[in-house]
Amino acid sequence: MSIPQQGGGPIESFDDLANYLASGCKPKDAWRIGTEHEKFGYCKDTLKPLPYDGPRSIKAMLEGLAQDYGWSPVHEGGNIIGLSWPDGANVSLEPGGQLELSGAALETIHQTCDEVNEHLREVQNVADRIGARFIGLGAAPIWRQDEMPMMPKGRYRLMTDYMDRVGTMGKTMMYRTCTVQVNLDFASEADMVQKFRVALALQPIATALFANSPFLDGKPNGRKSWRSHIWQNLDPARTGMLPFVFEDGMGFERYVDYALDVHMYFVYRDGKYINALGQSFRDFLKGELPALPGEKPTLSDWADHLTTIFPEARIKKYMEMRGADGGPWRRLCALPALWVGLLYDQGALDAAWDLAKAWDAETRDGLRAAASLHGLQGEANGVKLHDIAREAVAISQAGLKARARPGAGGLVPDETHFLNALQDSVETGKVPADELLEKYHGEWAGDLTRIYADYSY
Repeated sequence: MSIPQQGGGPIESFDDLANYLASGCKPKDAWRIGTEHEKFGYCKDTLKPLPYDGPRSIKAMLEGLAQDYGWSPVHEGGNIIGLSWPDGANVSLEPGGQLELSGAALETIHQTCDEVNEHLREVQNVADRIGARFIGLGAAPIWRQDEMPMMPKGRYRLMTDYMDRVGTMGKTMMYRTCTVQVNLDFASEADMVQKFRVALALQPIATALFANSPFLDGKPNGRKSWRSHIWQNLDPARTGMLPFVFEDGMGFERYVDYALDVHMYFVYRDGKYINALGQSFRDFLKGELPALPGEKPTLSDWADHLTTIFPEARIKKYMEMRGADGGPWRRLCALPALWVGLLYDQGALDAAWDLAKAWDAETRDGLRAAASLHGLQGEANGVKLHDIAREAVAISQAGLKARARPGAGGLVPDETHFLNALQDSVETGKVPADELLEKYHGEWAGDLTRIYADYSY
């Protein structure tokens, strides 16, 4: 979950909002890869989620990472709620204590995987010392909602209250889910539009390939990705597949119009979150926000507001791919590899758009629902996810090969091997959720606590 944005002068006009997004445009040689992943922490002996405070806790994890590895603490209201690193990487907390690494902006997937490895090594070392462990799954498999702690962040208190008013699964999303996502760049408005359309249309492929949340409340929930199902039952004004992105006239201004119609959560001032639930950023632009009468927003307020919008892919000064469940190590590297291969080579990007451009909104929504329910075995309007995933992974592989970014001191010619986990899924038709369900019904004999020993980092 994003930390409060800093800096940015006053907003003078609507154009400033669109220009903020456009300011993210970069030449191709400056494109970077930012990978984020979340994981659940738990007490090794009790298998219960880590509380915020105490000798075995999220606070102890953050303090340990700071003391042992030189991370700089980030505080809110006197509490440590995150860590930062000079290269732009940070460690933050999701509402239920899910620990998130938001990685630095890197040039290659090789560097991304090195970053993931180093982070998980640091986390494991501190966790071992305090009697904790971490596991990568799309949803907490056993813990009930009332067992989840709340992290001491003002943003989360406001959001928790609001989630009871809209949708049906907002608090489950906040406290009991994890994701892995990648943030990528665009060169121009036209490039953004093409990438955005491909990202949204093919997001169900990522949902299917990374489906890893078949359990909830201690038993199978009937779906391969319960996390994706949750996102389909939240505030519809700020989630979904954004059909307007596929219409003529799509651009930065059109996205601004959409974002302005999404009600606000908060305004951040002097280290505090001011309740603006349900209020309008359009009113804020006119100095008529009830929460701050007479005051107009800054660009940092706009940046904060953009972080409260949760479609399957979204833009800020870069583009975020948001459809995948959190998971095991191999897939933490595979997710950025998939999207870099599809979006960072023009030939691959064109081929990916050819794959999806004939689909209408009904088909895109249908594929999203089918991916959640059936994984790669899903289909909608005659489009089979397994077939499309096979083609998408092949296109991504070609894109990574065309990028030709070597690793291991030149011994590895490109980044294609990071797709191996996805190629295995394409060949077998099985995704992580299928493996988990086989174990649950087989060697685990219905004992879901076995998941912690077998799948923790």
